[in-house]
Amino acid sequence: MIDEIDNKILKILQENARTSNAEIARRVELAPSAVLERIRRLEERGVIRGYCAQVNAKAVGLGLLAFVFVRTEEIRGEDKAARQLAQIPEVMEVHHIAGEDCFLVKVRAEDTEALGRLLREKITSIKYVRATRTTIVLRTTKESAALPLEHAFQDGDDE
Repeated sequence: MIDEIDNKILKILQENARTSNAEIARRVELAPSAVLERIRRLEERGVIRGYCAQVNAKAVGLGLLAFVFVRTEEIRGEDKAARQLAQIPEVMEVHHIAGEDCFLVKVRAEDTEALGRLLREKITSIKYVRATRTTIVLRTTKESAALPLEHAFQDGDDE
């Protein structure tokens, strides 16, 4: 169960994972040792799954963002295509979805030519992939990995 203090700690870490333990303790009005213990428990329970740097995709040559709808021929319940899609370095996310398509895949590429190669050489070459449909993002207004935690404490759900 996530209590109000854990929720505050999670919000702080989502804003900036490099916030010092002392600063978090000051903001939640606890001793640094108590905050450290809470963070350790959140990590052990899998609530905090890791820490990462947010890298500017354009700055590293991956300015093209696209979403690929993937239709497969797998037997229901098999995850072979999903596992193979997830292993492609350019694939950022793989979501099993309802509807005509089976998966929604978020990909990053250098440009449209690189996206075409990715689709031809990596995605559609997977044995189970029957068809793809691609949407290229022209502009992003919001992109965030942060969860809306104001709902977490109210619902009491820590998943």
